[in-house]
Amino acid sequence: MSVIGSGKRGCGFLFRVSALSLGVIALYAGLSLAGDAISPGETLDVSRCIDIALERHPALTGAAGALDASRSRVSQAKAGYYPRIDLSTGYERSRPASGSGSAAQADDEYRGRADLSQTIFDFGRTSGSVKVNSLFAESSRADYEDTSTRVVFNVKQAYYDLLKSRKNKDALAETVLRYEKLLGQAKRFYEAGIKPRIDVTMSEVDLSRARLDILKAENALRIARIALNNAMGVPDAPAYEVAEDPGAPDSPLDLETALEKGLTSRPDLLSAVAQREAAERSVDLARTGYYPILSGSAGYGWTGEEFPLEREWSLGAALTFPLFNGFSTRHRVQEARAGVNIYRGSEELVRQNVRYEIEQAFSNVREARERIALAELLVRHARQNRELAQGRYARGVGSTIEVTDALLAEVDAETEQITALYDYRIAVASLDKAMGVK
Repeated sequence: MSVIGSGKRGCGFLFRVSALSLGVIALYAGLSLAGDAISPGETLDVSRCIDIALERHPALTGAAGALDASRSRVSQAKAGYYPRIDLSTGYERSRPASGSGSAAQADDEYRGRADLSQTIFDFGRTSGSVKVNSLFAESSRADYEDTSTRVVFNVKQAYYDLLKSRKNKDALAETVLRYEKLLGQAKRFYEAGIKPRIDVTMSEVDLSRARLDILKAENALRIARIALNNAMGVPDAPAYEVAEDPGAPDSPLDLETALEKGLTSRPDLLSAVAQREAAERSVDLARTGYYPILSGSAGYGWTGEEFPLEREWSLGAALTFPLFNGFSTRHRVQEARAGVNIYRGSEELVRQNVRYEIEQAFSNVREARERIALAELLVRHARQNRELAQGRYARGVGSTIEVTDALLAEVDAETEQITALYDYRIAVASLDKAMGVK
């Protein structure tokens, strides 16, 4: 609670509640209720990760604040529909500048008054302002949905990247075991005098290279986990597990259906449309500066030098016509018209970007789906070739070079298959985002 004194010769009092203290209380209350988003050791699937992000990501906090602010501006604009009531009180003590020094009489004046004013008709100023701010509020709501859609996509992308990194590490770990087996065979053949020393040396080099690849894969896995934490908005998350995705989702939409859905429901496009409509309404709102305002007022109060004070009241109406304001209304209209062109251009740019992103994502989905089938065939052939090479070497008729080449080919094929599987998942998520679907 703060008290402010004002007045040149008298004194008045204004009481107001400090919003800062309330804001601090609300902040600490929010922090105390936030709790931990993830329990240590919890297993998260993609839906759980999305729920955490929608609850905790700071981008959504900022977007929600912008939405609340825009809604408040609508309420501010509606205030023009309601009357205004002012209460005032004051005390003034005065002494004439000329007189007989200390013998001059000081005058005391007390006053208190209640005034009411109401805009009766303003030729669409208030209604136009309400409509314009309502459209901008719709734009802010669409911006919030767009931010939410992007947050969901980022979580899906980070989640699938983490699964891909884990799969790659597991595949490399299996390869290390095969190199260890090959090294053991090479040593036994060398000790038995069947194979030369170079087979052992080459196997040791290949094993060292595979272990180095494992280190890189483990680092990529750690970075992928950090990226997922960041996408969920919980960078300090405790250790947790991620569940394997149940399978590649289907994308049954054809391109025309995807385009139709995106051009009607994409949040950033809806935001651009609302902004353009608000700009068009702003031209009419700016024109109201040419028109008069009809208002009414009433007041009741007390004033005098001694108690009891004399009563006074007033009642009136006024028509205010803007004869000349330095051409500011004309320039506001021009500015509003220019704003329409700006927002029309922005809307068309967003519309083109929506079409481009949908077509690109749809093409990526189709390409990734085809890669999955080809990668499966490649893995099958590479595995058969590796088994043949290992069998030949186990019988003493092959070479370590042949086995190494087969192992490398199988690793490359498995990596390609893993990449294709999760690229398809990410492509489907990208198509959902391009259509404005969470």
